[in-house]
Amino acid sequence: MESRISRKTGEKMEKVRQLIGCDCAYKKRIYGSGVGIAILDSGVSKHLDLQGRVKVFQDYVKGRQQPYDDNSHGTHIAGIICGSGGCSKGRFMGVAPLSHLIICKVLNEKGDGDIQSVLQALEWIVENAKAYRIRIINVSVGASPREEDREERKLLDMVEYAWSQGIVVVAAAGNNGPDSGSVTTPGISRKIITVGTFDGETIKRKEYSGRGPTDTCVMKPEIISPGNEVVSCYGKNAYKKMSGTSMATPVVSGAIALLLEKNPNMTPKDVKYCLYKTAKDCGYSKRVQGWGLIDVKRMMEY
Repeated sequence: MESRISRKTGEKMEKVRQLIGCDCAYKKRIYGSGVGIAILDSGVSKHLDLQGRVKVFQDYVKGRQQPYDDNSHGTHIAGIICGSGGCSKGRFMGVAPLSHLIICKVLNEKGDGDIQSVLQALEWIVENAKAYRIRIINVSVGASPREEDREERKLLDMVEYAWSQGIVVVAAAGNNGPDSGSVTTPGISRKIITVGTFDGETIKRKEYSGRGPTDTCVMKPEIISPGNEVVSCYGKNAYKKMSGTSMATPVVSGAIALLLEKNPNMTPKDVKYCLYKTAKDCGYSKRVQGWGLIDVKRMMEY
């Protein structure tokens, strides 16, 4: 099935891969094979580009057994990570097309969810990480931090527990920027990797990417990646252009999957340090770019 999106628009995902240097990994035949990525989002549709990639589907909203996505946000995230690009002759291929997915549906058709569902999903992921080779958790959802919120504290504790159990947690900085202190939860966690948005040559003029520091003076985000007007899977065998830190986050998750295929013994701390050492400085303040733009080419040489 050929995409109905124009060739000009369709080059965007290809440009994303080029911008972060994915070709360096592909030349080494590194595509994320064997790396499991858990996605906490709205589910996943039966898109041909994702055929064979979804190993497990857990529904914390309606309790269904078969994969579905009544919002399509989760499907878009999944395509950015490991879509084959089959319906578009490879133009919309994901960053780590041979990685596999563990889908945890925690958002409803409106894109809303509750922390309790996320907590249950995270607990299940940690318990089943070894069985499904889960190395990464992608969290493209978030909530504005609220002081003295017990549920929020539980969420932060749980993502940090997953991190301590050897799973790299990658979370969106949120779209509440550009003011300082606008990073969403769980992106405010000191331990995990938080992702902001970068728009090719410059930070997009209509700035929305969440910025630090956090209330506890932690620098955020750690890393930035392309997230504006990214074309990826949507609905059943269709594609759509979407923007946000939600789109930037799976780019980073995919890049880390490439790194973990190359270096399977890396711990979350090792991965974070690698990003720190290899990120490309884009010339912005640390509260905007953190360490800089993720750079797969440098990661492959690390």
